[in-house]
Amino acid sequence: MELLCIQSQEHPKLPQGELKAVIECEQMQTNLEVITEGLVILKDISPENLDDYYQILTRRLGYTHEVHQILKTSDISNLNEDILSISWQDYINENFAVRVKRFNSQIDTVAYERKAGSLILEKCDNIKVKLNNPNSLVRLVAFEDVIYVAIEKYHLDKKHFEDIKPHKRPFFYPGSMSPKLARCMVNLSRVKAGQLVLDPFCGTGGILIEAGLIGCRVVGSDVNWKMKNGTAINLEHCGIKDYRTFHLDVRELKMYEKVASVVTDPPYGISTSTGDIDGDDIFKEFFHSIYDNMADDAYLCMASPHYVDLTPMVDEVGFEIVEQYAIKMHRSLTRIITVIKKSL
Repeated sequence: MELLCIQSQEHPKLPQGELKAVIECEQMQTNLEVITEGLVILKDISPENLDDYYQILTRRLGYTHEVHQILKTSDISNLNEDILSISWQDYINENFAVRVKRFNSQIDTVAYERKAGSLILEKCDNIKVKLNNPNSLVRLVAFEDVIYVAIEKYHLDKKHFEDIKPHKRPFFYPGSMSPKLARCMVNLSRVKAGQLVLDPFCGTGGILIEAGLIGCRVVGSDVNWKMKNGTAINLEHCGIKDYRTFHLDVRELKMYEKVASVVTDPPYGISTSTGDIDGDDIFKEFFHSIYDNMADDAYLCMASPHYVDLTPMVDEVGFEIVEQYAIKMHRSLTRIITVIKKSL
């Protein structure tokens, strides 16, 4: 069985990297096929795993917009016959809508939506079309001459990333990371629900919010007591209860339990909130301080500016860089997202 993922195209590599990280940490037995940028299929999923995998992906992913179960892989000439061959009564709950998404295809979306809808109505009794907020969504995804006929069983709620933007939280401070990127970084750290995530530069708590919402236990610290308190306020606002926050310099951090992952965005620039640490020394001190607080198989996902070379610092401490992604912020700054593994 197969799941189809429609991904964000705002970055060429991050959506696929995030998806692969979730597949890895959740130990999903599947093969990933990239059709084109923004369109990925998870193949060879056993029927007994399909539902669980579907729910995990819709609960976790940030840079994926939709996940659908593929019912048929068709083409333009065979589409009508293939639609009629599907037992739609097994998938549609009272009402439905058909939506077409195109990748390198010139098909008429409105015509195909109407035709597919009429064929489904022809096949089924006691269902109707409902264009706004339907109970069931039939998604036709066209790539060149191939058309994937799919059904949405679990909705991936993208509204969350709009509702929880930094300026909409009770405690706000300029420069906070977007919720979508924070969620992606949590996923890149290969952490699972129930495990402990640490952000030692927690700021307003954006990373910890996203970790908490996928079921992780979270702990944050910050050298600025206002940030420590603000993080707690924001976590409570988001309904996250399994957390602890500390007013600490990262160099003083001694965790009560070794963490499964560290996800963080250390401060950098001319003026930082790290007390007496300046420049690249922030990162050097951070790596040395965090190493012993991490479990042996833990991952670290962090953001840094492009002009800081993390490689010699990582090698010195005993970490290993797994992957990196560059995000252009503006003309003079590119943010680098680095995934690091603790080496034994």
